[in-house]
Amino acid sequence: MLYEMILIETPAEGVGVVRLNRPSALNALNSQLTGEIFHALEAFDADPAIGCMILTGSDKAFAAGADIRQMVELTAIDMLHDDFTDWERLTRIRKPVIAAVSGWALGGGCEMALMCDLIVASETAKFGQPEVTLGIMPGAGGTQRLTRAVGKAVAMEVMLGDRKLTAPEAAAAGLVNRVFPVESYFDETVKLAAKIAAMPRVAVQLIKDAINKVYETTLAQGLDYEKRNFYLTFATEDKTEGTTAFLEKRPPQWKHR
Repeated sequence: MLYEMILIETPAEGVGVVRLNRPSALNALNSQLTGEIFHALEAFDADPAIGCMILTGSDKAFAAGADIRQMVELTAIDMLHDDFTDWERLTRIRKPVIAAVSGWALGGGCEMALMCDLIVASETAKFGQPEVTLGIMPGAGGTQRLTRAVGKAVAMEVMLGDRKLTAPEAAAAGLVNRVFPVESYFDETVKLAAKIAAMPRVAVQLIKDAINKVYETTLAQGLDYEKRNFYLTFATEDKTEGTTAFLEKRPPQWKHR
């Protein structure tokens, strides 16, 4: 596929990068851009050479929200027929996805970062859900994922009072994993992604799968699900290699199967 609004990179072994590239619109999300993002992530997900992905924008903006020009004329019936917020393709990615966020991550941009598995931010990153100022509300998971990440009180203020969370605030609230200077946040994200990509990939995918079940199950159900995934790792060649390498006091040579 020929992409017009994203750039594709492979900056380290096992790492695939999808970079939003609509600088004139601060990477505002329209149907074409989101479609290209999902297609590229799915391609990396199917690529056996890739073990971890990074979704990022520019230093100035990860994504400054949905493209209002596309939304202004839409009706409720239009939305039902062609759901602009149907982004579940991102949540079905099996391999880990890290959002590398600098500058604005607003509205749909914040929601897209929340769909990723980890978030690394620059010191200039600001997260927000300003939909209420347009007379609408978050529609791609903001009310659900942000509340789970930072708690009810902070989520209410962000979505009702248009509060923007700075990178340090987001880290303190548990939304962001790490914060770095603008000059180094992307390189640090690549290092983290490369570290994850070097791990045994079947185990990595099963761990991601089990962690995400936390949001959908009771503790008892989650423990049962975890145990099932744990048992599955014993069917992998990497389990044999990892345990043998430990006993032989040597680095494991992962086969990713």
